[in-house]
Amino acid sequence: MLAEAYRDLKYLLNRGYRKRAALNFVANHYRLSEEERYLLARCVFPDSWIEEVRNKLAAPEQLSGRVLGIDGFNVLITLESILLGEAILCEDGLVRDIRYVGKYRPNERTKELLDLIAGELASLKVGRAVFFYGKNVPRSGFVRKLTEEKLAEHGVDSEVHLVRSPDFELKGFEYVATADTGVIGKVTHILDLPALIGRRTGKRPGRPFSYTSLHDERRNSI
Repeated sequence: MLAEAYRDLKYLLNRGYRKRAALNFVANHYRLSEEERYLLARCVFPDSWIEEVRNKLAAPEQLSGRVLGIDGFNVLITLESILLGEAILCEDGLVRDIRYVGKYRPNERTKELLDLIAGELASLKVGRAVFFYGKNVPRSGFVRKLTEEKLAEHGVDSEVHLVRSPDFELKGFEYVATADTGVIGKVTHILDLPALIGRRTGKRPGRPFSYTSLHDERRNSI
């Protein structure tokens, strides 16, 4: 059933229908679960979007000496999901979480995640890393402090800001680390920072999301 829902949603998106309206129509028609709706919402895109993102994806070597805007909580959530085995490579080539996270909650892994992020930024030799965290997220000040500490430990030239709207701030950068579609559509280059770290640590997202993979899962379940 999910494979058929994917096929219909993909058709509507390629015909120019708004994603929210198309997804609601398809999900209601097939009586999808909340988890299935979430998966389609995160991973299915029109072909035009897939091509746009493919052209914007930056290679690691492009970051040397560059200023990189970083969607702090987006990167933290995605990286944590990769390490927990709860992330997937979506149609547009970006890794996204497949959990119901809501707002990020600092936990015992947060310091480890930030250490990995800071280490990767040092390896990439970015000119400056500029982090943005939503200030309305609980304990965002604590996360900001941890971020500053880890960046300093790895010798990364950086800034860490608490702002009302990280999306608004990030749209002013040429290079951005995020999987947020609202930001991606407004910037020139995208870096999938969590995916880079995952590969370095030997942790990869789940099987790439596609119509074929859904059909294979369906056959295997019969």
